[in-house]
Amino acid sequence: MRAVLTLLLITSLSLPVKAIENTILTNENNIQTRIDSIGTTILNKNKIDKRIIFTYNKKTKKKALSADKTITNRQIVIYDGLYQSVQTDDELAAMLSREISTVIKSYSGAWGGTIDSAQVTLGSKKFEIVADKRAVDYMVNSGYNPLALIVFINKTCPQKRFDKFSRHNLTSKRLARIYEYITFKYPQYLENNEFIDNPYYQNFLLTSIDNRKKLEEKIETKSTKEIDYE
Repeated sequence: MRAVLTLLLITSLSLPVKAIENTILTNENNIQTRIDSIGTTILNKNKIDKRIIFTYNKKTKKKALSADKTITNRQIVIYDGLYQSVQTDDELAAMLSREISTVIKSYSGAWGGTIDSAQVTLGSKKFEIVADKRAVDYMVNSGYNPLALIVFINKTCPQKRFDKFSRHNLTSKRLARIYEYITFKYPQYLENNEFIDNPYYQNFLLTSIDNRKKLEEKIETKSTKEIDYE
C-alpha cells in the first residue's frame, strides 16, 4: 500500500514538470519556425542562391549575434537574449537581413570566401555601412518596413565614446547613414511612417537631431558630398 501511495505521489509530481517541459519545447519550436519562415522569405525574395541556416539558441542569454559562427559555419545564430528584444516581424526581419548581409560574404572571394570572411571578421567600417544598406534593400524586397532596422539597432547596439581607433562605426553614425539611405531610395516609408509612435524610433529622432540637420542641408544644397556624421 505504501509503495502504491509513493508511486502515485511521484506520478502526480512529475505531471506538472512534464507539462512545463512540453510548453517550453513548444515555445522554442514556435520561435524557431518564426525565424525560419522570415529568414527563408528574405532569402527567396532576394533570390539569394546560397545555403544559409538559422538557429535559435535558448540556452545562451547572449545579447549579440554570433559573427564568428555566421562567417565560419554560414549559420546565423539567434540567441535568446537578443530575440527577446524583438517585438515585431519587421524587427526580426531587420535582425536577419543584417546578418544575411554579412553571411553572404563568406561565399564570395578567393579560397571559397576565406579572404572576404577575414575582412568581415576584422570589421571594416566601410563593410559595415555597405552591409547595413544591403539589409535595407533585403527588407524592402521582402515586404518588410526598413525603418525597423533603425529601431532594432537603436535598441540593441550601445553607443561607444568614439570610433577613431575602433573597427566599427559609432551606432549614431550607422543610424544616420541608414536613415539617409532610406530617405533617398525609399522615401515612401518616411512619408507613411508606421514607426512614428514607436518609442525607440522616437528616441532615434531625439538623439539624431544634429545629424538629420546635416542631411537636410545636403538635400537643400543638392550636395553630392558624403556627410560627416557624429
